[in-house]
Amino acid sequence: MSVTDSPPSRASQILAKHGVEEDFSFYREFDSEEEKAVLTVPQRIQDGWRRNDADFFASHFVENGSLLMQDNQLTSREQIREYMAAGFESYFKGARVTGWPLAVRFLSEGVAMAVTEGGIILDGETEIAPSRRIRAVWVVVERDGEWKLFSHQSSPIS
Repeated sequence: MSVTDSPPSRASQILAKHGVEEDFSFYREFDSEEEKAVLTVPQRIQDGWRRNDADFFASHFVENGSLLMQDNQLTSREQIREYMAAGFESYFKGARVTGWPLAVRFLSEGVAMAVTEGGIILDGETEIAPSRRIRAVWVVVERDGEWKLFSHQSSPIS
């Protein structure tokens, strides 16, 4: 390794393991190694949307993970997978999400919360429509050396 090379960060390793291209600009001011590792979760979820892949999307939740999306409260990885599979086959087909972090806080050892802002971009659109802008809260837990999504809730921004 040359002097200018450095070993890949933990976040880079996590994303590479899942075949997700790292977006270095996503981290913004949250650039500590632990903050970036936590923020791999939203990047992996965004990639699941980009792929329209419900299995990939759901795989980043813990088994008893929770997703509150619109009026739907889903309380297991399988419910989340089924909901997203139906969405990717119909109303979310070709859609993607984008966003950026507003906060990252460590609540205890192996538990963190991130707040992001962004939204859904439907197929054929180039930006988030004002009616689809959201703020989201992500509760992530470290399991087996990797951050997983325990709970995600999004709320519209008016």
